[in-house]
Amino acid sequence: MASLPYAEVDFSLRALAGQAEGFGRYSIGGLHGPIYPVTTLADDGPGSLRDGCRRQEPLWIIFEVSGTIHLSSYLSVSSYKTIDGRGQRIKLTGKGLRLKECEHIIICNLEFEGGRGHDVDGIQIKPNSRYIWIDRCSLRDYDDGLIDITRQSTDITVSRCYFSRHDKTMLIGADPSHVGDRCIRVTIHHCFFDGTRQRQPRLRFGKVHLYNNYTRNWGIYAVCASVESQIYSQCNIYEAGQKKKTFEYYTEKAADKEEARSGLIRSEGDLFMNGAQAAILAGASEGCVFHPSEYYPTWTMEAPSDSLRDILQICTGWQCIPRPAEQMAAA
Repeated sequence: MASLPYAEVDFSLRALAGQAEGFGRYSIGGLHGPIYPVTTLADDGPGSLRDGCRRQEPLWIIFEVSGTIHLSSYLSVSSYKTIDGRGQRIKLTGKGLRLKECEHIIICNLEFEGGRGHDVDGIQIKPNSRYIWIDRCSLRDYDDGLIDITRQSTDITVSRCYFSRHDKTMLIGADPSHVGDRCIRVTIHHCFFDGTRQRQPRLRFGKVHLYNNYTRNWGIYAVCASVESQIYSQCNIYEAGQKKKTFEYYTEKAADKEEARSGLIRSEGDLFMNGAQAAILAGASEGCVFHPSEYYPTWTMEAPSDSLRDILQICTGWQCIPRPAEQMAAA
């Protein structure tokens, strides 16, 4: 029977910290800081989410209210923060979160919908941010991306998230001129890309490990490897709709190279359904694409199956779950 990882982290409030799999596994968020309760849906002011996120000290941010927070501008998150939406239903709209030159961020159990404006992403991670874990969030309908990871941001995990009603879903790596993005490393697992049109993800330069995700009914392609990128696609489910091309390769020229190159995708144990075409590029053999075990010893994965597909449709994104109790350490 299929199951999702992290079942144990809902037993106590801070059990999330340091439990991520993959490249973002070192993220501890606001583990060592006090609780900050959000008591208002206002965009700013005392008790607001923005007020908690701008503070410089570590904080574990929880919500005492449910509802929609309309952001009039990007909400910048400073280092060592956990934004923990368990126990309430919080939707962010208008703009999104910006993770700029920060580290140790955990974002859990939130909804992002209806971000408007030029370059407005649901979660924008740039520049030079690291140790980030985005878990159990629902993201849809933004004017740019849902999650963008660029400008030397690295060591990031996106898990158990639900993506829908969107075009350019997830961009990783800014453009061919940003050769510093060669450092980018991202793990995406147990996510459900439900009819999103493209970029699940699109990658430049960096390394991405995809496993146990379910991507269906894309509009152009499922996954794209651009300049110098390496994608390890492992035990995912790709279910085509009208468009059958699963993997795309865009050739681009890095700013510091003479010759244009695309990226490479290695597919291992993936399930292709409804005529989905893998079309693996020649050269994506062992040795050309990184193996995740070079970077982390274990990850929770199973063979793709109908039961995995069913559970990813139900258990990804925002969940109606209670907020775990804070368990105080013994003196």
